[in-house]
Amino acid sequence: MIRPVAFRMNEQTAVNNYYQKVLDNLTPSTVNAKAQEEFDAFVEKLISIGVNVIVIDDTLDPDTPDSIFPNNWISFHESGEVVLYPMFAENRRLERREDILDLLEEKGFEITDIWDYTSAEEDNLFLEGTGNLLLDRTNEKAYCALSPRADEGLVIEFCEEFEMTPVIFEAFQTVDGERKNIYHTNVMMCLAETFAVICADCIDDKQERKIVLNHLKESGKEIITITEEQVNNFAGNMLQVRGKDDERFLVMSTQAYNSLTDKQLQSIEKHCKILHSSLDTIEACGGGSARCMMAEVFLPKGE
Repeated sequence: MIRPVAFRMNEQTAVNNYYQKVLDNLTPSTVNAKAQEEFDAFVEKLISIGVNVIVIDDTLDPDTPDSIFPNNWISFHESGEVVLYPMFAENRRLERREDILDLLEEKGFEITDIWDYTSAEEDNLFLEGTGNLLLDRTNEKAYCALSPRADEGLVIEFCEEFEMTPVIFEAFQTVDGERKNIYHTNVMMCLAETFAVICADCIDDKQERKIVLNHLKESGKEIITITEEQVNNFAGNMLQVRGKDDERFLVMSTQAYNSLTDKQLQSIEKHCKILHSSLDTIEACGGGSARCMMAEVFLPKGE
């Protein structure tokens, strides 16, 4: 997790992230201070349930207002492989830091190979990590909603290299009466070990919707559906983590938690406990939530 030092609404990502808002009544320094408070409280809650959190401080130079969302530029795999992804916004490309890989190796994690897709940026082709790719590592499937930030060719290339089945579709949200592509899959869908939370209504094409739901069922996952209004409250942006004694938790923001019905909460709690934390400023300015803030480290550890 990356602790921000200059968090703000990123004007370069707002062109297709319709969840971002301008908080006119707050100065940039106040926005960043509030984001830091929310970040620190969130990290504290994760540590309290036994999650091993590696916090890395962002730097003032270069200017990286979205650095709080590291899962978009990097992913870590049990094979020891690391993937670097091509980013849509030019100022987000500056988030990629080699020193983070050095730090992980110092902590005993083994890196065997680095897959670097970033040259695709030269051709204006993008794939923003586990924001776009929802990886079912157990069932070897990669779910991806295509958007200006998720190129189909790159999805297929990734799946060929990591021997995963691509489940490709389009997901939409209503913006000023128009249906527009949702920028990241992980806004409308969450994969956990034994269940999935998904806004099926975001998949306008009925055939694509059926294919996605069938893949989830074939993988033995209970499907918990949410509404587009709940997606707007970041109820799709969740991540399952392991705490102490291998206990599972579904992590989300308080806004997301409050948007869920009792029935939906009960369905989730059949599978695992819920942890939520207030991320109001981060969600409003960043257009991302709890899941986006966590880059899971699956790398093997040395003896």
